[in-house]
Amino acid sequence: MATIYKRGQGYWTRLMSAAAAAILVGMGAIWLWDIVKGIRIGDTPPIYISASAAVIWMGAFGLLGYYLIGVNRRVVDFMIATEGEMKKVNWSTRREIMGMTWVVIMLAIYIALWTQAFDLLFITIFRFLRVLEA
Repeated sequence: MATIYKRGQGYWTRLMSAAAAAILVGMGAIWLWDIVKGIRIGDTPPIYISASAAVIWMGAFGLLGYYLIGVNRRVVDFMIATEGEMKKVNWSTRREIMGMTWVVIMLAIYIALWTQAFDLLFITIFRFLRVLEA
Protein backbone atom coordinates (compact mmCIF):
# COMPACT_ATOMS: atom_id res chain seq x y z
CA MET A 1 0.00 0.00 0.00
CA ALA A 2 1.26 3.49 -0.77
CA THR A 3 2.58 5.60 2.08
CA ILE A 4 0.95 8.84 3.15
CA TYR A 5 2.22 11.78 1.10
CA LYS A 6 3.58 14.70 3.19
CA ARG A 7 2.64 13.15 6.51
CA GLY A 8 1.86 15.74 9.19
CA GLN A 9 1.03 18.57 6.80
CA GLY A 10 -2.57 19.66 6.36
CA TYR A 11 -3.53 17.58 9.40
CA TRP A 12 -6.88 19.21 10.23
CA THR A 13 -7.98 19.51 6.63
CA ARG A 14 -7.23 15.85 6.02
CA LEU A 15 -8.82 14.76 9.29
CA MET A 16 -12.09 16.61 8.66
CA SER A 17 -12.15 15.46 5.03
CA ALA A 18 -11.65 11.87 6.17
CA ALA A 19 -14.46 12.22 8.72
CA ALA A 20 -16.82 13.64 6.08
CA ALA A 21 -15.83 10.90 3.64
CA ALA A 22 -16.43 8.23 6.32
CA ILE A 23 -19.91 9.61 6.99
CA LEU A 24 -20.74 9.63 3.27
CA VAL A 25 -19.39 6.11 2.76
CA GLY A 26 -21.35 4.88 5.79
CA MET A 27 -24.54 6.48 4.53
CA GLY A 28 -23.94 4.93 1.12
CA ALA A 29 -23.49 1.52 2.76
CA ILE A 30 -26.81 1.91 4.59
CA TRP A 31 -28.48 2.95 1.32
CA LEU A 32 -27.00 -0.04 -0.51
CA TRP A 33 -28.06 -2.37 2.32
CA ASP A 34 -31.67 -1.22 1.87
CA ILE A 35 -31.49 -1.54 -1.92
CA VAL A 36 -30.29 -5.17 -1.92
CA LYS A 37 -32.04 -6.44 1.22
CA GLY A 38 -34.63 -8.44 -0.71
CA ILE A 39 -32.24 -10.08 -3.17
CA ARG A 40 -31.69 -13.83 -2.89
CA ILE A 41 -28.89 -15.78 -4.55
CA GLY A 42 -29.50 -19.49 -4.25
CA ASP A 43 -29.92 -20.57 -0.63
CA THR A 44 -27.94 -17.62 0.76
CA PRO A 45 -30.02 -15.59 3.22
CA PRO A 46 -30.64 -12.00 2.07
CA ILE A 47 -28.93 -10.54 5.15
CA TYR A 48 -25.60 -12.04 4.05
CA ILE A 49 -25.98 -10.50 0.61
CA SER A 50 -26.85 -7.11 2.07
CA ALA A 51 -23.95 -7.25 4.51
CA SER A 52 -21.52 -8.35 1.80
CA ALA A 53 -22.61 -5.54 -0.51
CA ALA A 54 -22.24 -2.98 2.30
CA VAL A 55 -18.78 -4.27 3.28
CA ILE A 56 -17.58 -4.25 -0.34
CA TRP A 57 -18.97 -0.71 -0.73
CA MET A 58 -17.19 0.50 2.42
CA GLY A 59 -13.95 -1.21 1.41
CA ALA A 60 -13.93 0.16 -2.12
CA PHE A 61 -14.88 3.72 -1.23
CA GLY A 62 -12.76 3.66 1.92
CA LEU A 63 -9.72 2.83 -0.21
CA LEU A 64 -10.70 5.56 -2.66
CA GLY A 65 -10.94 8.05 0.21
CA TYR A 66 -7.56 6.93 1.57
CA TYR A 67 -6.02 7.34 -1.87
CA LEU A 68 -7.49 10.82 -2.38
CA ILE A 69 -6.86 12.16 1.13
CA GLY A 70 -3.54 10.51 1.84
CA VAL A 71 -1.73 9.47 -1.34
CA ASN A 72 -2.81 11.53 -4.37
CA ARG A 73 -0.24 14.33 -4.64
CA ARG A 74 -2.50 16.90 -6.30
CA VAL A 75 -5.33 16.50 -3.78
CA VAL A 76 -2.96 16.47 -0.81
CA ASP A 77 -1.11 19.57 -2.02
CA PHE A 78 -4.48 21.30 -2.47
CA MET A 79 -5.51 20.39 1.09
CA ILE A 80 -2.21 21.62 2.51
CA ALA A 81 -2.54 24.89 0.58
CA THR A 82 -6.15 25.24 1.76
CA GLU A 83 -5.15 24.84 5.39
CA GLY A 84 -2.36 27.38 4.91
CA GLU A 85 -4.79 29.91 3.42
CA MET A 86 -7.35 29.32 6.20
CA LYS A 87 -4.67 30.24 8.75
CA LYS A 88 -4.29 33.61 6.99
CA VAL A 89 -7.99 34.46 7.25
CA ASN A 90 -8.82 37.37 9.53
CA TRP A 91 -11.67 35.91 11.58
CA SER A 92 -14.19 38.29 13.14
CA THR A 93 -14.38 38.61 16.91
CA ARG A 94 -17.46 37.62 18.86
CA ARG A 95 -18.22 41.30 19.53
CA GLU A 96 -18.10 42.16 15.80
CA ILE A 97 -20.36 39.24 14.92
CA MET A 98 -22.88 40.19 17.62
CA GLY A 99 -22.88 43.80 16.40
CA MET A 100 -23.42 42.80 12.76
CA THR A 101 -26.17 40.36 13.78
CA TRP A 102 -28.06 43.09 15.64
CA VAL A 103 -27.76 45.41 12.63
CA VAL A 104 -29.29 42.72 10.40
CA ILE A 105 -32.10 42.00 12.88
CA MET A 106 -32.95 45.70 13.31
CA LEU A 107 -32.85 46.28 9.55
CA ALA A 108 -35.19 43.32 9.00
CA ILE A 109 -37.63 44.68 11.62
CA TYR A 110 -37.45 48.16 10.07
CA ILE A 111 -38.19 46.79 6.59
CA ALA A 112 -41.07 44.67 7.95
CA LEU A 113 -42.62 47.68 9.73
CA TRP A 114 -42.15 49.90 6.67
CA THR A 115 -43.82 47.28 4.47
CA GLN A 116 -46.68 46.89 6.97
CA ALA A 117 -47.23 50.66 7.02
CA PHE A 118 -47.45 50.83 3.23
CA ASP A 119 -49.76 47.81 3.20
CA LEU A 120 -52.12 49.54 5.65
CA LEU A 121 -51.93 52.75 3.60
CA PHE A 122 -52.86 50.95 0.39
CA ILE A 123 -55.65 49.01 2.12
CA THR A 124 -57.09 52.29 3.37
CA ILE A 125 -56.85 53.92 -0.07
CA PHE A 126 -58.42 50.93 -1.85
CA ARG A 127 -61.25 50.72 0.67
CA PHE A 128 -61.91 54.46 0.25
CA LEU A 129 -62.04 53.95 -3.54
CA ARG A 130 -64.28 50.90 -2.97
CA VAL A 131 -61.84 48.55 -4.74
CA LEU A 132 -61.77 46.42 -1.58
CA GLU A 133 -64.76 45.61 0.54
CA ALA A 134 -64.50 45.94 4.30
